Formats: sequence, structure tokens, C-alpha cells
Amino acid sequence: MSQEIQIKGLKELDDLMKQLPAKIYNRVLKGGMRAGQKVLADAAKGYLQANGSVDSGELLKSIRIRFNRKSERFGYARAYVMAGNKEAYYAHMIEYGTGSYYAGNGTKSVKGPYEIRPKGEGSLLVAGINRNLVTHPGIKPKPFMRPAVDNYTEAALNAVFNYLQKRIPKEVLKL
Repeated sequence: MSQEIQIKGLKELDDLMKQLPAKIYNRVLKGGMRAGQKVLADAAKGYLQANGSVDSGELLKSIRIRFNRKSERFGYARAYVMAGNKEAYYAHMIEYGTGSYYAGNGTKSVKGPYEIRPKGEGSLLVAGINRNLVTHPGIKPKPFMRPAVDNYTEAALNAVFNYLQKRIPKEVLKL
């Protein structure tokens, strides 16, 4: 599914931005990028809540905006929306789903359960019961990041444009 978005006035906006001192340019540009990324982050949180993937709330709290600081050295800014952290390490599993899997010391993963050769009696504790065999059916994908980008890109670009449109004149007056 391909989507074409046309924005007019970017050349003029870029010319105006280049007239600003570098420090202000970066600050204004980063603010604009943050405004656009916030639209995508909020949309991702909305999709996450809508598909019923919010249990503890850790994954919801883990959605955040990051800037690549290395890119600033080369005269451009890069920002992205992230999901997942130490507590919500499973973000990609919710987004893309998982295959079925079987826990234990089996020698190969197959499409059905396999026996675990325990070192001792009942070596695997699952749900409070010692088990020798565990089957997990996997989970179906519940995408939240991809639909946010697919459906809210234009709104994010508009947020960037609106932010820059308000902020640039203020910065010019300060000069």
C-alpha cells in the first residue's frame, strides 16, 4: 500500500530556516520534529489501547520520542518514536506476534510439543505446577506502530508545519 503526500512551500520554508543561526535552527527544527512525532506517539498509544494490549501499562508508558544526537554534527536532525524498554521488552512481540514455542531443554523446535528431559522430577514450574512439557500457542500480531505511521503521517507533517509556522516568526523577531 503506497501513499503519496504532497506538501507545498517546503522550499521557501527551508530557505527561511537556513537564514536563522545554527543554534536557533536546530532548536526550532527539533521542536517541529517533536510536534510531529508526538502525533505519531499518541496515535500508537491509541492503537495499543484499542486492540486490548494494555495490561500492566508498561508498554504504553514506554512509547517515547528519541532524537539521534549524532545526526546534529552533520547538520540535520533525526527523530523517531520508540516502543519498549527494560520493563516492556515485549513491544516487538505485540507488534509482530510470535510463533508457537515450547519451553524446556528440547533439542529442536517443532510445530508440536516436545518432551523436556528433566534433570530432576518436575523441573519446570509453570502456573504453580511442576511440568515436564510446556506448549505456548504464540500470539497473533496486534500492530500499533505501523498503523499509527500509515494513518497519521499527514497529520504529523501538518503538526510540524504548524509548529514551524508559529515559531519561526518569533525567532526572527528575537534576532
